Order: sequence, then structure tokens, then C-alpha cells
Amino acid sequence: MKKKLRSEFNSRQYMLARDFEVYYYSDLHFSSVGRHSHDYTEVYLFCEGQVDMEIEGKSHRLRPGDVLVLPPGTQHRAAVRGGEIPYRRFVFWLSRDFCETLRAESPDYLFLFDRAREKKDYVYPMDPLEFNSLRGRLFELLEELHTDRFGRDAQIGLLVRGLLLSLGRTVRQGLNRNSKKEQRAGYQLITDYIHENLGGDLSLDALSRELYLSKYYIAHLFQENTGLSVHQYITKKRLAACTDAMQSGQHINEIYTQLGFLNYSSFYRAFLKEYGCSPSIWLRERRASAAAEP
Repeated sequence: MKKKLRSEFNSRQYMLARDFEVYYYSDLHFSSVGRHSHDYTEVYLFCEGQVDMEIEGKSHRLRPGDVLVLPPGTQHRAAVRGGEIPYRRFVFWLSRDFCETLRAESPDYLFLFDRAREKKDYVYPMDPLEFNSLRGRLFELLEELHTDRFGRDAQIGLLVRGLLLSLGRTVRQGLNRNSKKEQRAGYQLITDYIHENLGGDLSLDALSRELYLSKYYIAHLFQENTGLSVHQYITKKRLAACTDAMQSGQHINEIYTQLGFLNYSSFYRAFLKEYGCSPSIWLRERRASAAAEP
């Protein structure tokens, strides 16, 4: 079935259809096309081969599962690096007018196209499961295009829209996963710095300056991960370090200044609020409790 759905490669770089065209190519000997651009949007799914794709002067070594989105006017060129492995890919062209028709129905159809145009972000790697799902949708669309079954045109419209929504949803979920990973890494970076510098300046201004992160971003990360403000988090960590030092035998008056409290009064108020008693009472109760243990 897949063999029947293949197209012979044609170097034509203009559309014949009014709305869209879709092709499945598999070439062992590829006739290269020079650097070019289109007046339509191209979605390109790379399946197999040894290919570098040059986009706006930057070369991308393609991996199976890569999806490329090339808005109108984007200069690009495929360079095949050998002929032992077939160069297999899907090419999906959508006219400007058709894209505007889809946008009028729902901007969600064009999420990925808009992102590629605005962010100059053209290459989107897919994991094997995601890519197989998209590939299956394209084969289903190609099969429908080669039939004259009842409801063919309506089904083709549904398949095109379903494909675009699935593609946009998959990429958006991947971007969200990456964003969460970046946030976890950022949060870890900040907490590590705090733990290593409890006695230093840990104001938002200082953290922003030392870690090259915005104050808003730092505050957002702490609220998101702890439900606390940065100041509340730091105070808790400083107080916990103070109690550890007190139990190890250090004198209270030596501790609070080493751990970033400006004076005894601010230390005392914070301690009382956190533990419900003075530092001396807290220490006496801990020692009494330890002595009573068998």
C-alpha cells in the first residue's frame, strides 16, 4: 500500500492545487534542488536518509522524526550526503489562502506555522511514537486522496485539520515539557546558590545579579515550587542552619550574624515566629529531650 502512495520526485517548486498538496517520496538517487523559497507553507517530515537541511543560511543535520515548518519566503535547500540509504520524507504544501481559511475557523490550526514565522524556529524533533502517529495520519490522507469513496472531500477536510491539530498539539506539549525541565534546572540552580551562601546577601537584587536571572522569574519559580516567597524560603533555611549549629554547641550570639541575620532582634523575631519560642528555650527543650532518650 505504501509503495502505491509514493510519488516520483519532481523538482517543481510551485503549487498546482488551490488549497494543499501532499507527497510521499523515497529516493535512492536524489536530484538536488538549489536554494529556494515558496509563496506557500511547507511542512516536511523526515523519515530516513543522510540529509543536511540548510534553512536561512543555517545547516541542520536531520534525524528521523524531525518535522520542519517552512513559512512562505523561507530560503532552504536539502543536501543529501550519500546514496546508500533512501531519502524518505513527506512534503505537505498549504497555500496562503487555504491557511487564512483555516485561521478563520480556528487559529489553533496554524499554531506551528505562526510560531515558525515569529520565532524563526523551523525544526521540531519528535519521539518515535509521536512521529509514527503523524506518519500514520499522512498515509491515511494520501490513501483518501487516491480514492473516490463516498464522502471523500469531507473526509479529506477532516484529515487535514486533524493532522494540523495533532502536529500543533504534539509540538506544544514538547515545548511545555522543555519549559518545565528548564524551570526545574533554574530552581535547582537558585536553591544550590542559596544553600552555599546563607551568610551572604541573598536579596532578590543580589540573586538576579549573581545568577543572571530576572527578579520576576526567580520569584515565580519559588512561588511555583514551594508556595513561598524567596524571602520566606531563605529565612526558613537560615533558621534551620541556626538550629543545627546551636545543637552542635555553637553559641547563639555567634550564629545569627554568620547566617545572614542583620541583628539579634531580627533573628529573634524570625525564630519566635517559626518555632513558637525563644532560641534558648528551644535549645533547652531539645537537650532535655535528648537526655531523656534511652
